[in-house]
Amino acid sequence: MKRTRYQFGTVARKKRKKGPDVWVYRWQEGGRRKSQIISTLAELPTRTEALQKAQSYQMHANPDHRMRVPVSMNTLIDRYISEELESGVRSSTRRSYLSMLERHIRPKFGHLLISELEMTVVQDWLRAMDAAPKYKSHIRALLHRLYEKAMLWGLVNLQRNPIDLVEIRGASKRLSQPKILTIEECYSILELLPEPYRTMVMVAQCMGLRISEILGLKWEDVDFERLTLAVRRSVVSGEVDDVKTEFSEADLPLDPEFAEVLLRWNKACPTSGEGWMFPNPVTARPYHASPIQQDYIRQAGRKLGLGDIGWHTFRHTYRAWLDATGAPLGVQQKLMRHADIRTTMNVYGDALMDSKREANSKVVRMVLGPVLGRAKEKAPAESAAI
Repeated sequence: MKRTRYQFGTVARKKRKKGPDVWVYRWQEGGRRKSQIISTLAELPTRTEALQKAQSYQMHANPDHRMRVPVSMNTLIDRYISEELESGVRSSTRRSYLSMLERHIRPKFGHLLISELEMTVVQDWLRAMDAAPKYKSHIRALLHRLYEKAMLWGLVNLQRNPIDLVEIRGASKRLSQPKILTIEECYSILELLPEPYRTMVMVAQCMGLRISEILGLKWEDVDFERLTLAVRRSVVSGEVDDVKTEFSEADLPLDPEFAEVLLRWNKACPTSGEGWMFPNPVTARPYHASPIQQDYIRQAGRKLGLGDIGWHTFRHTYRAWLDATGAPLGVQQKLMRHADIRTTMNVYGDALMDSKREANSKVVRMVLGPVLGRAKEKAPAESAAI
């Protein structure tokens, strides 16, 4: 049987009638000549950069030789972006992954071959990084996923994923505890907010929704007769997307009094062709969350001496208030729309001080009740003796 020779292909500069010149990769497949545009000269100014980029196309041109030619991390990253992040991924997830790849992983390791990446170097790099442990763990997880894909695509031999050896200290620990608002603090914040931000915060506090889900609400999602609110979509940085997980998509109960709040806002709400609940009157599209948080919510928190609160403060507070009502954990999980009840308990598990104090006092009375009772019985006897 004739052995197929590895073909490196060629990279050439091609002029276009319109637009900048491009780099083109050419190879043979089934006796036919094929070509693929790699990039423009504006993106890759030098031939050396174009040749490096062409490695990902060489993999497709040589499916039987994938593990015979060393592959760089840059090539692996390029293929991961083109095959895994271009479609079927939430826009917010894609932006997050691209940020970690282009800001951290590619600048540090892109020039290395996959086989040259040393785990001690990775661990030392992550430990020295000026970032929260949780963010470091996300970068580690993405590196782990890159290696998984490298094995799947035949770029390295099947083996234990070496990123398993990398440890992130304190990845599960919070740098600071989330702020839980009291009822009085919540009222004070609402008084400082103009519309529509006031009603948006009321939705966050009364329903426990994420800000992306609040921005994604449409009036068609509210059933005022059945008193339900449907969570069907999210909006992140102006882009409409699916909700975070399949468990996030749910119908929630709508309290009659809160339904009246929404009906009042409905009368004042700017019109939009798509029926958004909170459209920007200038664009008729949903707002961006960050400017509202920075210019209004945080300013209100600082003015009241509460520190830098944000949109997620109200979701954490909602969970704490559910706990204060004595709602069973299973019900809390459904209202929070968590896939795993451990998230409800651990990530959002803080409670109001008054609730904790009351629960603690009940235990204290159980312990000290008999002791105090005996002390009271003994006190009159001693007084009589005197």
